[in-house]
Amino acid sequence: MAFKPNYNFQKAERARAKAQKKQEKLKRKAETRDDGQAGETGVSDSDEAATAATETSADAETSTDGA
Repeated sequence: MAFKPNYNFQKAERARAKAQKKQEKLKRKAETRDDGQAGETGVSDSDEAATAATETSADAETSTDGA
C-alpha cells in the first residue's frame, strides 16, 4: 500500500518544533542576560552567602560576649 501523506500533521509538527526551538532560544537569552547582570554588580550569589554566614557568626559571638 502506498504512503498517504498527512499534510496537516506534518505542518503541526513543524510548527511545534519551531515553537520549541524559539522557547529554548529565549530561555538561553534570559539566562545569559541574568548572568551578565550578576557579573556587572561584582557580587555573586556565593559571595552573598559567605557574607551572610560571616555576619551571622559575628552576631553570635557578640551576643555571647555581652552575657
